[in-house]
Amino acid sequence: MPQFLQLVYLLLVPQKASKMNKPHNKSTSERLSFRQPDRKSLIQGGIIVLIIACTPFIYYAYESFPANTQVWETPYFTFTTLYPSVYQYAWFLSGKTIPVILLLIWFFTCKHWWHWIILVPLAMYIFQLFNILKQNLNADEVEIIYVVPIMMVLVPFVYLIRAKLFAQMRKDDLKSFEEELLLKRSLWQQIKDLFR
Repeated sequence: MPQFLQLVYLLLVPQKASKMNKPHNKSTSERLSFRQPDRKSLIQGGIIVLIIACTPFIYYAYESFPANTQVWETPYFTFTTLYPSVYQYAWFLSGKTIPVILLLIWFFTCKHWWHWIILVPLAMYIFQLFNILKQNLNADEVEIIYVVPIMMVLVPFVYLIRAKLFAQMRKDDLKSFEEELLLKRSLWQQIKDLFR
């Protein structure tokens, strides 16, 4: 009879399981084999890390250019600039090249739905970079003329992607979405609706 009572006691009273007896909830072999990166992604990731790690060196490369001359003569070529010095030209060039490189990496590696909006600052820096390459001394003043048309296409496009995603998450149909767009609201209400 005491064995019977012990069995009842074991069945009725919850026992603390030791870590040794506790079974694993997940298979570690499946998880490890699923997350193993392939050779191609390792090489791509290594190149991206190398480029990002080299950006400070690329940026400070302007310090190796001559500071007090507009003409830079080497045994291979002669470079003339409209900027006050080759040093300033290189400084402007590196100051625009690094953000373009980093924004391109961000755009191509970002997996979020909003990654298209990265094209707006990228376009701005690219137009500034082309103005510097053309040796236009007003490089930071005219890019808005070129960026506004890009923004007029991208911003509504990204907003529609957002709206479709939220409509699918809320299980709304497109008719209710269109009706919501046709509602007359104040400017403040429209801004609040963007962030709900």
